[in-house]
Amino acid sequence: MRILSIIGTSLAAISAAIAIAANAQISGGSSRDLSKTNQVADASGNLHVPDGYRRTFESLGSWAVAADQGQGAKEFHIVYASPGTTAAYRQDGHFPDGAVLVKEVFQAAIGPMTTGTVSHADVLKGWFVMVKDNKGLHPDNKLWGNGWGWSWFDASSPSKTISTDYRANCLGCHVPAQATDWIYVDGYPPLK
Repeated sequence: MRILSIIGTSLAAISAAIAIAANAQISGGSSRDLSKTNQVADASGNLHVPDGYRRTFESLGSWAVAADQGQGAKEFHIVYASPGTTAAYRQDGHFPDGAVLVKEVFQAAIGPMTTGTVSHADVLKGWFVMVKDNKGLHPDNKLWGNGWGWSWFDASSPSKTISTDYRANCLGCHVPAQATDWIYVDGYPPLK
């Protein structure tokens, strides 16, 4: 019986060590600098929507934007963060350099169900991508500033942004969240 207990404890310790090593490998070995594992920018700072983010990124949360008239929502925003971002944020309340946030924006559909009138994500409109930049890597690129790289992508073109200047195209929506590093962190339960 004692031998089985020792074997069981040893297997649990080995499993824990493997899980820790796998997590460190996924997050690039460091939760404080994610820039090496989450490249979504070319040498000039041009961003693209990261491939496979739904499989590898962490879900931060979602937002429903109310319809202008009547019941329901007109849009759904579903937000993902690159691996290791939430753990790093919970450590000190800051987004680590290289963290990538991807917001999917869907047109909502509204209809009756047994539970009442419901809204659900329907047609993908596009993505908003942000990359944390504590180092000021692209000072000559108008889509980088205030500690982030910023870009909007239409659903038809995940590799070519339609944004031209983050101050004109992006920053205005984030002004109310300036005190929390331009991110509406209250809407993301995993950060708490």
